[in-house]
Amino acid sequence: MTPLHSGLVALAGRPNVGKSTLANALAGAHVAAVSDRPQTTRRRVLAVARGEGWQAVLLDLPGFQRPADRLTERMQDTVDRTVGDTDAALFLLNAAEEVGKGDRFIAHRLKASGLPVVIVVNQVDRVEADVVARVILQASELLPDFVALHPVSALTGEGLDALREEFPALLPEGPSYFPDGVSTDQTQEEMAAEMIREAAIQRMRDEIPHALAVHVEDISDAKEGVRIEAYIYVEAESQKGIVVGKGGTMIRDIGTQARMVLADFFKQPVHLNLQVKVRPRWRRDDAMLDRLGL
Repeated sequence: MTPLHSGLVALAGRPNVGKSTLANALAGAHVAAVSDRPQTTRRRVLAVARGEGWQAVLLDLPGFQRPADRLTERMQDTVDRTVGDTDAALFLLNAAEEVGKGDRFIAHRLKASGLPVVIVVNQVDRVEADVVARVILQASELLPDFVALHPVSALTGEGLDALREEFPALLPEGPSYFPDGVSTDQTQEEMAAEMIREAAIQRMRDEIPHALAVHVEDISDAKEGVRIEAYIYVEAESQKGIVVGKGGTMIRDIGTQARMVLADFFKQPVHLNLQVKVRPRWRRDDAMLDRLGL
């Protein structure tokens, strides 16, 4: 019997380089919230990727950053703890941006970890070939001992088959951590909250997403579908007004988009009851962060 190669793989990179999009693409399921806003990922999200003879438990981490409050302190603690417990790492860079100080800092941390590292230059669909080539050269100089380097587009799928082929050699022999058909360790409530938050932050202007959180209070069977009760938390009344929108237009749009994604996830109609609540300084409130699982 051919041994299985399996292990934990950290997805490391600056905020907004496409770690969540890559995790979803490799897992073949929507398990991590995605948007073009930095800091969309706030906690460790586990995504399971599989192939012939291998299983990789991908740990989609918050981006490396300088903590500004209790929320970002916890996010950075998650990064620090997780990187030390993994078998390998994918180091993501954005092909559409010059390699910068943040990338160099992460490269230094990964080099110090001693982990085998595959460099992934993402979003190659956004730029010309000569730009991709320049970023590849810069990336290779950051970590001279990298195992492999792959230009990819997690959005279009370009280069992902070649990246998948790295996993059997990258991972040690080990057990099957998750059975077939399981793509994450998140609960239904956590998944639903992330899908609602994703729908919300895609519609909010810059200052709102970081002050916005979602908590699912209840998921229950309903006539002809699933009923979900959820709260969107913000830090100020002015933010609540923006999320609700004039005449309730914004919250209705958020609900409509979220229901579409949730219905696809649950494979049945979803009845979503969304309320917006003000919780001042929730990002600095440990009890609230515990409740939100952050």
